[in-house]
Amino acid sequence: MFDNKVYRKIDSLSGSVATLRAEGVKYGEIAEIESRAGTSLAQVIKLDRENVTLQIFAGARGVDTSARVRFLGSALRIPCGDALLGRAFTGTGRPRDGGPDLSSGPTVETGRPSVNPARRVVPKKMVRTNIPMIDLFNSLVESQKLPIFAKAGEPYNELLSRIALQAEVDVIVLGGMGLKYDDYLKFRDTLDESGALARTVMFVHTAADPVVECMLVPDASLAVAEEFALRGKRVLVLLTDMTSFADALKEISITMEQIPSNRGYPGNLYSELASRYEKAVDFNGAGSITILAVTTMPGDDVTHPVPDNTGYITEGQFYLRNGRIEPFGSLSRLKQQVNKDTREDHRTLMDAMIKLYSSYKETAEKQSMGFRMSEWDRKLIKYGEAFEKGMMDLAVNIPLEQALDRGWEILAGCFERSETGIPSKLSDKYWPRKG
Repeated sequence: MFDNKVYRKIDSLSGSVATLRAEGVKYGEIAEIESRAGTSLAQVIKLDRENVTLQIFAGARGVDTSARVRFLGSALRIPCGDALLGRAFTGTGRPRDGGPDLSSGPTVETGRPSVNPARRVVPKKMVRTNIPMIDLFNSLVESQKLPIFAKAGEPYNELLSRIALQAEVDVIVLGGMGLKYDDYLKFRDTLDESGALARTVMFVHTAADPVVECMLVPDASLAVAEEFALRGKRVLVLLTDMTSFADALKEISITMEQIPSNRGYPGNLYSELASRYEKAVDFNGAGSITILAVTTMPGDDVTHPVPDNTGYITEGQFYLRNGRIEPFGSLSRLKQQVNKDTREDHRTLMDAMIKLYSSYKETAEKQSMGFRMSEWDRKLIKYGEAFEKGMMDLAVNIPLEQALDRGWEILAGCFERSETGIPSKLSDKYWPRKG
């Protein structure tokens, strides 16, 4: 040992976790490990007096107990600034796209505390996506944090791509965890072809990368997002998939022989998820960070520990089923903050259409059981099919005002005015004129 920060003896190695004795080390601090295999970065993930546990980002292959460990005195720092736009990086900030290394430029520390709630601005601005099931029925609000719950196989990455292309924001930060390489390329090609790549920063961990790097992606994405937001930018952070992030936490905790909680996940799973989601903020006098994060549900089980914990942290959720955002179960708890400022008929039309769609679902069940259909039932069946095609289909790409007009057209094509329950002062103004 020399200069109190360099050590030449590792006490134990297990998977990607190393333990040694050291002094004056901080939680989350970064270390360099030099061995015959080369130099690797590691992060302090546990302190027990003089016993320090390190998580080696690239895995412990080639690292032995005589490796040289040097602590750098700070948490992981990654590049930041406009030079990142249009680029793709790993969770440690290394270029993934073959472009120049930006580590010699300005950097930002990851894992910083969330903004003091007393300094936050009450969310009141809508983030338009041109997706009716979001804009009309569950509006996304600037600085909101919302998960997208879906089972494996649902087109959640395609949905995120749509949102990235169309959202009215200044900067998109995409964090991919456990992505197939083809999915990463598809994200990049889709954004590039549309011209949206120029305002996008990507931090990507693929399924072939060390599992440890999966845990770094949310922190890297949110640290960069925070820097842009402090410069006055409206930033949308898209994360996929937070279940992969939680699985990486689970694997590391098992390696560290921690006592497991529900289904083997660590007992601090809630805190780990909350510390990331709470980065969503509208800065007073600056920009904002809005978070949309995919959470896959193994077996479509919403009681699985990851979606279950997520639901207590976030301000609602979107359910993606059968390639559509479901109106039942999906909820944006902040939508009333913005719906009152869009168009006067927004809230009333939304409530009426959802109520009638609920009646349609009941009628569809009766129909499947062979019950006789009344004239009202037939109207509901016609309405439900038109609603699913004109509103729920993810291929529908129209602004909010056009979606509102389409809603009136769907109602007028299936019902009489008096059957919708909408006040006459609104139906007189917005009900489509025949001819």
